[in-house]
Amino acid sequence: MERLISRRKFLKAGMTAACGLMIVPRHVLGGQGYLAPSDELTKAIIGVGGMGKAHFRYPGRLVAVCDVDRKHLQEALELAGPGVKGYFDFREVLARSDVDIVHIVTPPHWHALMSIAAARAGKDIWCEKPMTRTIGEGQKVIEAVRRYGRIFRVNTWFRFEGIFYGFGTEVKPIKKIVQPRLLGWPLRVTVSGATGFDWKFYWQGKTYLPPEPIPPELDYDFWLGPAPYKPYHPHRVHVTFRGYWDYDGGGLGDMGMHYLDPVQYLLEKDNTSPVEIEVDAPQQHPDACGRWRKIVLRYADGCEIILDGENQQKEVPFIEGPEGKLYPGLRSDIPGLLEKLKTLPDPEPQLTDFHQAVRERRKFALNEENGHRSCTLVNLAKIAVRLGRNLRFDPQNQAFIGDEQANLLLEEPLRSPWSSMIE
Repeated sequence: MERLISRRKFLKAGMTAACGLMIVPRHVLGGQGYLAPSDELTKAIIGVGGMGKAHFRYPGRLVAVCDVDRKHLQEALELAGPGVKGYFDFREVLARSDVDIVHIVTPPHWHALMSIAAARAGKDIWCEKPMTRTIGEGQKVIEAVRRYGRIFRVNTWFRFEGIFYGFGTEVKPIKKIVQPRLLGWPLRVTVSGATGFDWKFYWQGKTYLPPEPIPPELDYDFWLGPAPYKPYHPHRVHVTFRGYWDYDGGGLGDMGMHYLDPVQYLLEKDNTSPVEIEVDAPQQHPDACGRWRKIVLRYADGCEIILDGENQQKEVPFIEGPEGKLYPGLRSDIPGLLEKLKTLPDPEPQLTDFHQAVRERRKFALNEENGHRSCTLVNLAKIAVRLGRNLRFDPQNQAFIGDEQANLLLEEPLRSPWSSMIE
């Protein structure tokens, strides 16, 4: 197991290894070390709690695991077996020239910073959802991926495969119905328990957290990283971190990209964002995420996404347009829709094999650009809930209109010295 770089040594050395040094991986070299098409790509996993261990099953030969919790790291090493090295410091992982793909499976407050550092180090990136904790961070990830020529994916997949939660079908047949405007236009999409989704309001923070001793296996200051310093309490870390604005956004952060990325794809909004956000929610605690009742995300062309937090309408359609309605299970009020579906053209093909995208240097189906737009849906909803008021948004400039307080939440300050890694 590699030795953890001390915080004192890090502060003296600065950020050179992660920020200034670009490691060129094997698969882009033409000479010795060139990765032939038949060779297996290598991967490293940063963050090996419950979700991180799930990334073991994804393609790629695992060569390194990393975590600031020694118990998590030891469990991961035992699961991985011989030949896999363990690290406490992700920068040591990025310094390895034999790592092709970095899986970032940390809490969201680390996603942007690690993605940018990985891009600078010449790694391709497989990042957990939500892609970033703020809209500004998402823009910086896009810039870094472009600048360093990397391949990026967000770890949600329902726009191109899998049963779309309680809807009872894949997204593909829904796209085939929406694409030729069989339901008319504009469309209203309702995401609620009635249409097969669960907003997981049990991911709420606690409003009173008395300080507790930090367990010896956890480097809590490193776990906080760029987030504001708060005294340690076990409810802040490991799984329940989702309940705090500093690290995530409750059920919106946990499930938002899973639920909303396919909706963005269905509505053909991969290159834009809503212009209005309406919210109905109780006043939020400044630290702990709470419940909300309803959020409406409205686009310039009149399309709407309704997030129903209380399942008020029990028979609401998933998608409704001026020409028809579509319910879970592809039930519809359009006569003969299922038979007509068989004759409709398939959607445009998508590159859904990430390792193929890496080998061919082509964009993955859910990449840094459309992934940023679907994460923006989550972050717009979070900001409206936190402020407790309706907002207007400029999709091109990606800023709120006439609301300075909301614009302050577009990109929240990061703790030093980590703040230098995202600049």
